[in-house]
Amino acid sequence: MMTDARHAHPELTVVRLWEAFSLSRSSFYEYKNNEDTDPDDELATEIETIIEEFVGYGYRRITRELARRKKKVNHKRVLRVMRERGLTHRKKPRRTTTTDSGHAHQRYPNLLAITQVLRPHQVWQADLSDVRVIGGFVYVACVLDSFTREIVGWSLSERLTADVALEALDNALLARCPSPGLIHHSDQGVQYACTAYTEVLKAEHIVSSMSRTGNDNARMESFFKTLKVEEVNLQEYTDLDEARQGIGAFMTLYNERRLHSSLGYVPPAEFAAQDHQAQR
Repeated sequence: MMTDARHAHPELTVVRLWEAFSLSRSSFYEYKNNEDTDPDDELATEIETIIEEFVGYGYRRITRELARRKKKVNHKRVLRVMRERGLTHRKKPRRTTTTDSGHAHQRYPNLLAITQVLRPHQVWQADLSDVRVIGGFVYVACVLDSFTREIVGWSLSERLTADVALEALDNALLARCPSPGLIHHSDQGVQYACTAYTEVLKAEHIVSSMSRTGNDNARMESFFKTLKVEEVNLQEYTDLDEARQGIGAFMTLYNERRLHSSLGYVPPAEFAAQDHQAQR
């Protein structure tokens, strides 16, 4: 018995239908190829591109970044695609202690607890963290604007002394030139409580504020968690210079391009520019 060609090759019937409507055979095969394509492939590629640049982004920030790139997609779909493609795994950040509050220097009241932050350069927050390099650690000190979340000054050193904290502060002062009355908030660590540091604050008419024992410096801790997860823990720096190069690039990315959830998913520098424009 001869086999009906339509049953052996069902595509023939479809092709003839397309030909009946004056469509080419190539159009049919393009249609078939599109049929076989997973609609999530293109989205997964775009997500991977974003993750390559912003390593620690979760699905909400990725959804926002896609929207900024004119790709409107539901966050639930983004999460599903990330889970299916194994794009949600992150390294757990290491937690260490760099605060030595066992000193005899003066401790200052926590003004941050009673201050409503309403503008740039009203409150700066400062803290230190360690960074692993081959053979040991180096130490990074940062100063963050509490309103814009920008890192306004930072420094890196092989030694955990007041010098690294002072250099970060000096860099912030040179870059931003704040008005007198700025509040400087930190923990009670010796690097921030020592005479060398507090004398600079007094000379610049900056008001000292410190977290009480057991209180955290939440916005700084959040920043350092981001720094560790999205940069430091993904690298194997050989030395101080390599760490400085990598962290410096991340600081620029963080300030100018990384979306910040508490700022309405815009980068800190963009938020600062929007606020400046609104005040004009």
